[in-house]
Amino acid sequence: MSDDIRIRQGTTSDINRIAEFQQALAQESEGKTLDDDVLLKGIQKIFQDEGRGFYLMAESGDQVVGGLMITYEWSDWRNANFWWIQSVYVDDQWRRQGVYRALYDYVYDIAQSGDDICGIRLYVERNNTVAQQTYNSLGMSQSHYHLYEIDFVL
Repeated sequence: MSDDIRIRQGTTSDINRIAEFQQALAQESEGKTLDDDVLLKGIQKIFQDEGRGFYLMAESGDQVVGGLMITYEWSDWRNANFWWIQSVYVDDQWRRQGVYRALYDYVYDIAQSGDDICGIRLYVERNNTVAQQTYNSLGMSQSHYHLYEIDFVL
């Protein structure tokens, strides 16, 4: 693992880099090109309303090499929030060098210290076995839930 990886909260100055990451993620994972205008507005909403979530950025030197977004899911059963890790992206030149581990460890540490956070969740493509192995190695386990959705075209 690279010792010079630092994690920090994302700021509005990261919006363009986050958009680059999300375009690359959509292309790599689903073969999609996202609408730039919609994507930028979606990223900006997080910064306009902290109740939606926040971004974390991984840096090495003065370069942003990875990032992720945290969103919240309220659990009435637990009277607390699950944190959802979403929009994970690590620059391809920085993969397998501890960037995601540094991001995850940061999320885990701050989530553990919160009295209104009951767990961390994420979803992963069924065929992305590399990511699944990474999540397992960090102590996460496959949930007993299946994910269902209806995707509305906006």
